[in-house]
Amino acid sequence: MRADTGFSLVELLLASAIGLLLVSATLVLTSQAEGTFQAQPDAADMQQRLRVAVETVTRDLMMAGAGLDVGAAAGPLNRFFAPVLPYRIGAWQPAEPGSFDTRAISIIFVPHGAPHTTTMDSLVGATGDVRIRLGAGCPVTDTLCGFREGMGVVVFDDSGAHDVFTVRAVAAQTLSLELRGTQLSRAYGAGAHIAQVSVDTYYLKSDPPSGAFQLAHYDGFRSDLPVTDQVVDLGFEYYGEPRPPTLLRSLGEADGPWTTYGPRPPEAEVDDPRDTWPAGENCVFALVAGSHVPRLADLSLGGDGLVRLDPASLRDGPWCPDAGVPGRFDADLLRVRKVAVTMRVQVASSALRGPAGVLFARGGISKGGERFVPDQEIRFDVTPRNLNLGR
Repeated sequence: MRADTGFSLVELLLASAIGLLLVSATLVLTSQAEGTFQAQPDAADMQQRLRVAVETVTRDLMMAGAGLDVGAAAGPLNRFFAPVLPYRIGAWQPAEPGSFDTRAISIIFVPHGAPHTTTMDSLVGATGDVRIRLGAGCPVTDTLCGFREGMGVVVFDDSGAHDVFTVRAVAAQTLSLELRGTQLSRAYGAGAHIAQVSVDTYYLKSDPPSGAFQLAHYDGFRSDLPVTDQVVDLGFEYYGEPRPPTLLRSLGEADGPWTTYGPRPPEAEVDDPRDTWPAGENCVFALVAGSHVPRLADLSLGGDGLVRLDPASLRDGPWCPDAGVPGRFDADLLRVRKVAVTMRVQVASSALRGPAGVLFARGGISKGGERFVPDQEIRFDVTPRNLNLGR
């Protein structure tokens, strides 16, 4: 007789259990792979946004303080005024002088090859026409010295005063200027320096209720646009020259530089009627027993390495050109030689962010580790070459 064929109930149940176990394992692996595949493009996008932000800020910071190419005032701008400021400047929503915002920085520089010269007329208001000299800083055969309608220009003198204007019209050797702001710092006499300028403010623009976080750029005039999204933190620290400024040559010499940094003081018997300093003095030099001595403290403590500039020291004076000028700045800002930048970006999708904490500045809804894309944070230093020429 032939034996019965088939499977028993126990065998069927066991086979089914093994099959279900294999299917479950396959689904788990597939789910994990799906989470990884979903996370990787967002992680790459986050890293690209961080790269764009770093490169953009670094590019302009490296140019900070670039000044005139030729002439009596050739050299970095920090021999006249502070080209790096820890707050927003410009025509729209400028911060109060003496502010300190760890999440904002303003950078001023004269682009390479930019037209620059001196004025032949006084400039005493927010608008005005001034004639300019055609000199070494002007392109050859250009009767307008390279200045064009709509161009941004900076006007400054030896006192530490500076203002940014827009060229409204050009005719022969005359520029029609309009102040980018509400109030002129002070009147400028004939012989003031004028040059094409770049003004760049970078700041953290955030709106927590809407979830909008951006690194934004403001040009000091009309353009206020995001550089990149999902920047959840931004910070700036400043490191500076520990030694106070000193005189390099006679103040009566026609060509500079006259100081290691900062605006040169007037000669001992000269009193500038526009400021409150005594004769022979300015915001960085006092007159003691007939000799010029620096007002700024010596921070070297026996060494010559850069020192971290305490935020309090950058908003307590002495003020340049003086305390009553609308565009005043703390004289210690003339020390700035290095800027330490911290940036943190997050992934755009909240489904890839876990609870707020060490890994996430802004929490999300993800509950699985394979779907976590932690924030990326970077800290880097920028030493603007034009502010370190004397080191």
